[in-house]
Order: sequence, then C-alpha cells, then structure tokens
Amino acid sequence: MSPLNILIVDDHAFQREYMARLVLEAGAAYVDTAANGWDALRKLRMRRFDLVITDLMMEGVDGVQLIQSLSEFRDPPAVALVSASPKRLLTSAYLVAKLLGLRVVAQICKPLVVADVEKMLRQLRHPRGLQMRAGGGAHSNKHILQCALENGQIQAWFQPKLALIDDSICGVEALARWVQDDGTVLLPGEFLPWLSLHGLDEDLLSRIIQAVVEAQNKWIRLGCSVPVSINLPTHLFDDRSLPDRLLTTVHTAGGRPQDICFELTEGTTTSHLSDFHAGACRLRMMGFKLAQDDFGQGYSSIYNLLSVPFTELKIDRSLIQDCVGDDKVLAILESAIALGRRLGITVVAEGVETAEQLAVLRHLDCTAVQGAYVAGAMDTELMGQHLRQSFLNEPQSSTVLYKWLPALSSLLGNATMRQDR
Repeated sequence: MSPLNILIVDDHAFQREYMARLVLEAGAAYVDTAANGWDALRKLRMRRFDLVITDLMMEGVDGVQLIQSLSEFRDPPAVALVSASPKRLLTSAYLVAKLLGLRVVAQICKPLVVADVEKMLRQLRHPRGLQMRAGGGAHSNKHILQCALENGQIQAWFQPKLALIDDSICGVEALARWVQDDGTVLLPGEFLPWLSLHGLDEDLLSRIIQAVVEAQNKWIRLGCSVPVSINLPTHLFDDRSLPDRLLTTVHTAGGRPQDICFELTEGTTTSHLSDFHAGACRLRMMGFKLAQDDFGQGYSSIYNLLSVPFTELKIDRSLIQDCVGDDKVLAILESAIALGRRLGITVVAEGVETAEQLAVLRHLDCTAVQGAYVAGAMDTELMGQHLRQSFLNEPQSSTVLYKWLPALSSLLGNATMRQDR
C-alpha cells in the first residue's frame, strides 16, 4: 500500500489537530497542517502532497482561492472539501474544482468522522493501485489498459431504467467495468481517469458500442428489445469525423442507430463550440438518440437544452440526493422535470437510492428513474434474465422485484453506483 502525504487546511486549531489525528490513525504516512491558504500554498511548494483536505471559509486566501491556485500546479494533489459551510456552498466549490480539472475525493459537512476519512483514503489510493499493478511507468499503464480493452476485460455492464408510468424497463445504461483475472471488478472511478490520461477514450467508446450491440442482439433472441445509453465524452467531437466512425462501428457490429442513445457528458468540452454542436447534430441526423447528461450540475445545461437536439434529459444525482427535506433542491428538481416534459423529451432521474426519493419523483411525474434502489449494474447474461422477466409481464410488485438486485450487484463487486461516471 502506497504511503500517502496529506495536508489539512483549516483556520481552527482544534479542527486541524482533530482531523490530523483521524487521518494518521487511518493510515496516512505523513500529515501536515496549515492555518490558511497562504500557509498551505507555501507548504505545497516545499513538499509533494497526495491530498489537500481544506475548509472553505478562511481569512486571507479562502478555500475556493486555494482550489484555483492548486489547478495551476503541474501535478496537483487531490482535494477533499470538509467544511461547516452550507451544503450548497460545498457543491459550488466542488463544481469549481471539477471544472478546473482537479480530482475531488470528498465533499463533507463537518464534523469529519472516521468512516469519512477511511472512505476518502480508499478513493485516493485507487489510481495509485492501478499504477502499481502496471509496473509504475506511464507507458506500462497505457499498455495494460490497451490490453484490457482488447482482450475484453473492460466490459459493458448494464443498469436498468424504470418507467414510472407502469414500472416497466424502458431502457438500460451501459457502464464500464474492468473484470480482472482474479475476479475483482473495478469501478469506473478506478480506471477511467487513466484511460483519459492516455487518450484511450474513443477506444473505450468503440469497445462499449460493440459490447452493447452484441448484448442487444442476444436480448432480441430472448424476445426483448431495449434501447441502450452510452456515455460519450464531448471532447471527442474535436475530431469532426467521429460521428461517421461511430455509425460505422454500430453498423459493422450489426446494430441500429435508433436503438442507441449517446449521453453527452460535461466533464470535458470541445476546443470549438461549433464542433460540439455539429457533432451532436450529425449523430441525431444519423438516427442516434441524444441525452443531456448530469443536468443541474454544469453551467451550460440550460443553453444546451435550447441548442442541441436532445431526446432525453438526465437529472444529476446531486439533485436527487437532496430532494427529500431540502425545499430549494425540491423546487429546482420540480422545475427541471416540468421543463423536460414541456420540451417533449424523456426525463430520467439518476442516482435514486431510497424509497423516499422514488416517492418524490413519482409525485413530480418524472418519466423514469435509475439507481441503486431500483437496480445495480449487471453483466449481459444477468441483464438478459431480468429483461426476460420484465417482458414476460410476470405478476409481481416492482418493490419486490427490485429489492434483491442491489444486493446481487454487491456480490458482483458493485455495492455502490456513486463512481459510475
């Protein structure tokens, strides 16, 4: 296990010492503290840290300014936001860090507890673990990733979307999983950053498309035809020939564009906005469906809805998590669902984890939902069995039908859906 160097930034001495003790007890090799952003930047220039745990409200250089400064480092550390500030401020700071390209391993309201620390350290070690397995070199990492793509270790698993009008399966989303030789299943957060780092995003996209079409053809033979959504990083539209290659890949695999929906992710963007719009327009003209992913997270979501021919709106899990008990979030969620309805497009809420959240979404007349409460991700064969059950219309309560699926997914190495992006 790699040693971790961690810097804690907080203007309250007691909080600094309390968090330092928790982090050391959780297994960090070296912990230092800073009383403000200026002190933190000074120490960051003197020593390499793997993680900066920072408060937001501080005198002088505050937490947001510190985040902005960290993004200018050649090899910036990961960030964990731990603050007593309102949750909406935490979310805003999180978005700033993500837009600047920083890795955020946690956003936590004080007080920090042992379980929080253990979780963030586990997440922090994921990319390091991949680097160790790859032999430590960037070239080796890329070679291992390419091999995993070529030999089918990186697979498409599938998470159902539940139509709330009749509790039927109205579609599924393809999610990448790395199934290793020993049976360990790695979630996307553990390897997607490395794929992006080495420019293998399109290689993964091609692999997922082929797996999706193969799965769809298997399900058709079972009497089940269902559309599948696939994540498409928008920076790939920088290559203007991308839509043509995607169409060729689908046709070569024996699929049909109308059976595939590309979810356009906002994690990256094109160098020229015109290329994004041209690529999206051409995909739609080819017959593919398009989804606005993570609606409510990115600043450009509303503009994109007006200018891109989307057929589906996916509401970000951050709105779903806080919709019970937070009137402001509930109002935004209600408006988003109503907006999608008025535009005549399908509205899907992702990240549904509780019965209370599902009840709210039913009340607001959301079109469909997906998340751990409904069902986790499963491989092609298990998804086929589940589809066959659904398409046979066997009499059974949807609550009973879906209760066992998250537990089964956990056994398959997918206990949580939080890292699917």
